[in-house]
Amino acid sequence: MTYTGDVQVGGPADVRELPRLTINKLAVGPYDNNAYLLHCVETGDGLLIDAAADADRLLALVADRPLSSIVTTHQHGDHWQALEQVVKVTGAQALAHPLDAPALPVPVDRTVEHGDRIAVGTVTLEVIHLRGHTPGSIALLYDGGGAEQHLFTGDSLFPGGVGNTRKDPERFTQLYTDVVERIFDRLPDETWVYPGHGKDTTLRAERPYLGEWRARGW
Repeated sequence: MTYTGDVQVGGPADVRELPRLTINKLAVGPYDNNAYLLHCVETGDGLLIDAAADADRLLALVADRPLSSIVTTHQHGDHWQALEQVVKVTGAQALAHPLDAPALPVPVDRTVEHGDRIAVGTVTLEVIHLRGHTPGSIALLYDGGGAEQHLFTGDSLFPGGVGNTRKDPERFTQLYTDVVERIFDRLPDETWVYPGHGKDTTLRAERPYLGEWRARGW
């Protein structure tokens, strides 16, 4: 089946099979958050991005496979409601940026900074710090080679714009600048974007509107 990234709360996960990595996207309530379970094809090792809510469904998705780590993209509570329970059941390590880690409900086992690497079996994800939505918001990049770039953006980049900066001009300018310099100026148009809520997008689809985003200020 072809991956679309269109998932609904209470519905099944959508699964993307890449040569070295399997991506499971699941929507959980009550705020229609996306959670992403990644598995290394070679080793079976797993990593969860945002244990947002509904621990039972997340644990059912993990099933009996190993889960070595859970990355929280930022400190907002709708992205970690299930974190404590999933950590308790699986024994996975909790990871977050140091500026947002103190707000999480569990002690963070490892803090990650811009440019750090997180292993999922034999695969690695690169941490990209995107300041503005929260001080410690991060994205995770899987480089599959060439145009095969897969970017998990939390609430920092969505179809149609950057994340919410509460109408703060300084925060918006910081987030917009980071998104342009650290994502759009660096990665190819084919890069697939997996956001923290809603549908996926690509950099190709969003790039023409960067000037419009800057002009409107949100």
